[in-house]
Amino acid sequence: MPLTKDFKETIKARAERDPEFRVGLFREAIEAMLSDDLETGKVLLRDYVNATVGFETLAEDMDKDPKSLMRMLSAKGNPRADNLLAMVARLKQREGVSFSLTQNNGLHA
Repeated sequence: MPLTKDFKETIKARAERDPEFRVGLFREAIEAMLSDDLETGKVLLRDYVNATVGFETLAEDMDKDPKSLMRMLSAKGNPRADNLLAMVARLKQREGVSFSLTQNNGLHA
């Protein structure tokens, strides 16, 4: 079921005013991927991109086609690891965060 425009606008508004929420959304996306739940990770990462930088700006930063990045994170998208990791690296840089993995407690910003 596609998300409503109101829901997307709500996520974007919250991400703009609440840095902790924004980083949490990003962290959850990465944790889902690391937990072998690529589908959830892609959905959360797509929400994060839409709520923050947007696909047009991210594509410019990465020298990629925005539609290619959107397809990577679509329900049927099958991103190559190098492209997905490059996207995450660029988003980490833009957000000004780094993550570390701990054995028992997951990912920490």
